[in-house]
Amino acid sequence: MKQSPNLGVRIFLNVAGILLVMMAILLFFQAFGYLTNIPQSAIWALVLLAIGSGILSALRNR
Repeated sequence: MKQSPNLGVRIFLNVAGILLVMMAILLFFQAFGYLTNIPQSAIWALVLLAIGSGILSALRNR
């Protein structure tokens, strides 16, 4: 029988995955010159958004 991972592990993995995807998209846009100057507050907003959506998706799939 397959055990599901711990809720804390699931939340961490969801947050890390969403954050990696968001940062990859951000770097992709910077590399092609679409975003030249990004404020520090926008980066923190993306991090907080990734944490919030990771927690919510882990709780939803529980």
